[in-house]
Amino acid sequence: MKYIIVGGVAGGATAAARIRRNTEDAEIILFEKGEYISYANCGLPYYIGGVIAEREKLFVQTPEAFGKRFNIDVRIRSEVVAIHPAKKTVDIRTSDGKTYTESYDKLLLSPGASPVRPPLPGIDNEGIFTLRNVNDTDAIKNYLQRHEVKRAVIIGAGFIGLEMAENLQEAGAEVAVVEMANQVMAPIDFSMASLVHEHLLQKGVRLYLEKAVASFERTASGLEVIFKSGERLPADMVLLSIGVRPNTSLATDAGLEIGEMRGIKVNDYLQTSDEHIYAVGDAIEFRHPLTGKPWLNYLAGPANRQARIVADNMVFGNKIPYEGAIGTSIAKVFDMTVATSGLPAKRLKQAGIDYLSATIHSGSHAGYYPDALQMSIKITFSPADGKLLGAQIVGYSGVDKRIDEFSQVIKHNGTVYDLMALEQAYAPPFSSAKDPVAVTGYVAGNILNGKMQPLYWRELQVADWSKVTLVDVRTPDEFALGALKGAVNIPLDDMRDRMKEIPRDKPVYLYCGVGLRGYLASNILLQNGYKEVKNLIGGLKLYKAATTPLPEPKEFSNYGSSSSDSSKVDHSEHSKDSAEAYTIASSVIPSMRAIKVDACGISCPGPIMKLKKSMEELADGERLEIVATDAGFPRDAEAWCQTTGNRFVSARSEGGKYRVVVEKNIPQVCATETCKADKGKTFILFSDDLDKVLATFVLANGAVATGEKVTIFFTFWGLNAIKKLNKPAVKKDFFGKMFGMMLPSNSLKLKLSKMNMGGMGSRMMRYIMNKKNIDSLESLREQAIQNGVEFIACQMSMDVMGVKREELLDNVTIGGVATYMNRAEQANVNLFI
Repeated sequence: MKYIIVGGVAGGATAAARIRRNTEDAEIILFEKGEYISYANCGLPYYIGGVIAEREKLFVQTPEAFGKRFNIDVRIRSEVVAIHPAKKTVDIRTSDGKTYTESYDKLLLSPGASPVRPPLPGIDNEGIFTLRNVNDTDAIKNYLQRHEVKRAVIIGAGFIGLEMAENLQEAGAEVAVVEMANQVMAPIDFSMASLVHEHLLQKGVRLYLEKAVASFERTASGLEVIFKSGERLPADMVLLSIGVRPNTSLATDAGLEIGEMRGIKVNDYLQTSDEHIYAVGDAIEFRHPLTGKPWLNYLAGPANRQARIVADNMVFGNKIPYEGAIGTSIAKVFDMTVATSGLPAKRLKQAGIDYLSATIHSGSHAGYYPDALQMSIKITFSPADGKLLGAQIVGYSGVDKRIDEFSQVIKHNGTVYDLMALEQAYAPPFSSAKDPVAVTGYVAGNILNGKMQPLYWRELQVADWSKVTLVDVRTPDEFALGALKGAVNIPLDDMRDRMKEIPRDKPVYLYCGVGLRGYLASNILLQNGYKEVKNLIGGLKLYKAATTPLPEPKEFSNYGSSSSDSSKVDHSEHSKDSAEAYTIASSVIPSMRAIKVDACGISCPGPIMKLKKSMEELADGERLEIVATDAGFPRDAEAWCQTTGNRFVSARSEGGKYRVVVEKNIPQVCATETCKADKGKTFILFSDDLDKVLATFVLANGAVATGEKVTIFFTFWGLNAIKKLNKPAVKKDFFGKMFGMMLPSNSLKLKLSKMNMGGMGSRMMRYIMNKKNIDSLESLREQAIQNGVEFIACQMSMDVMGVKREELLDNVTIGGVATYMNRAEQANVNLFI
């Protein structure tokens, strides 16, 4: 039996070796148009970046050694240019231009795929590359050695593009990534990609998302990438990583059937439309096990799997069907690891498949053991039976073993309940007693059985927040560092005592840092009679990552960044719109002794609380260096410093750890009489007109933000501004009942002083404020409470109008004229509204 194999590397070379292991009697010829038949394709970016120092390590087998070991006739620099199925022959052209013909009994096609290189003007300029094989790698490496590449632009943000971003930066270049889509890494959902965006920004990569390239130009200073918008991006080198397409011309010319995805169509036994010709690897299309629809899968693992199966089928007959691949893949993106298996939510939506999802943020191993790094996991599953449909992980350590567990459950048609039943090896350095894989199963199970109603970030983003009660169940310290507009802060541990503050007549949306406390709070409310209670899946961490706009990319500097300082972070130049994005600078932490604190393995709010406690022990001018594994910690630490007046010195990320340095700054006490007098503001709120009440709280919040003591004295009609939304039943006399019927029951019932139009005006006011993201009256009021504004209710007014203490907010104190006059004497501004 004579076997001819077209193409080496993963598919062809593996199949050739397997055929030989199956039979010693066969004649096997392997044709490869290039010089190499077996090399580490996935290692090419790391050779360019210098991580793999020796080029020879890329090669698994030389043609000579492979041919000798397996008794295979290996012919390199020999391209099969035509197939004649009727004659069962192929035409071969050698590197010297000569052609000849070989016959076969069975033929295997493993032609692979080629990089997409669109016919854009200027694309053939020197310095513009693709990366697919060893020759491409050599060309890029030689260019880097012969040219001073300070600015590298990568077109396309897939796995190879982002791996090259890291390695080109490691080689000394500043890097920009240009992508037509609104996210990097198309195989994962936008929310998970947003976490990757944050990390890329931390590492100094300039992201140009939703940008299409129109052309390239060579200028005196190098290259220019020109977008369709007209923007120009300078570069010393450009890498095209737009994608690949299957090499099917040989099959097409031979009359073999091509599928709807434009790959070579094969059956379950990897046999083409000609019974004597088989095909494997990047060039074929095969149905997806979950959708049943054909798709293209450009991964080395499935190609090797196909090669083994096809070799058996070619030798022993069609006995082993190929089960298909679900696209399990993983990539290193700087310090981060990104992995996926199965179908993300966006592809399920495109395919019309019903799904639910669950997202968790969990440590890679036990938090008390050093270097526990956080990973974010999202799974998709069927609402009908819990069948697991997909998994995505963004993290640092331990990502690989978790994605492989998810992959096995998906490939064997398992459910989220199987995730709970998986038995993982556990020891503190490797995992937790509740492994993250099992935890995702628990969360999904809670969603399926109705124990938790999920609130997804897109749902919250488009919600009319005036029609729901948004509750932040984090601690007051966390809430003060930043919360969603309109949210009321009721910490989880206070929920049972304060749930009466939450209306029962509209939906309740809960959120916390990562989702766990929101779930616990939802249990409390649901079991106390609340009907529609939803918990934000993935918590504030995921919501902020997905909804915070990316900052405008900075222009390339005059000098390329060096790998030694590429991880340093400087927050000092943030604009208001990009306060949560990190930009890289070359500033160095001044050589000053700093007390060091380890907050690794502690989830939010642990690190910020440890920062706060540690700072209390420092003297003015001393510094604290605190290391955490919570990716949001640098942002929280900066916000905390802005709130407290301490100095945020620097932050840097190193291998999934975030090192922050802050300096103690004790505000100086002013000794002058003028300074002493300027110590407070007092307001008398006499009105319950919505516009006047709004103005009062806006002014109060502005005043307290300057660090001054602020007091609001609520008298007569002003008492209506501080009534609870859900008041308890209280006993009143006749006049109290009459006033209760005539007065607004709470702040939601307040009217405008002008143009109220039977309540239409106040409703319009609230609607417009919500559309323009202006805090509601209730939110402004809660902010004032959280910021320390003192609320005093006039005892005399309460007695006259029949208002009981139980009807007012818990934070209100009761006082009279003497109390007010005491506050007024300590203030230099007194306003009557």
